[in-house]
Amino acid sequence: MSEVMLNSTITCPVCGHRKDETMPIDACVWFYECDHCKTVLKPKTGDCCVYCSYGTNRCPPMQQSGPCCMR
Repeated sequence: MSEVMLNSTITCPVCGHRKDETMPIDACVWFYECDHCKTVLKPKTGDCCVYCSYGTNRCPPMQQSGPCCMR
């Protein structure tokens, strides 16, 4: 099993602002407010959380090929 990455950079699809975040290992993040434009991001259809949709790394449960909170 490979090492789980806990850091992810979220990129806002509206304004392009990027921010490094530390992902929780035991919860999905369904809403995320962009610090720059204040848009509230939600997961894309089929994704379990905002990290899977807009981050550089998928959430820890998905990295481990396990079920996520929504599955």
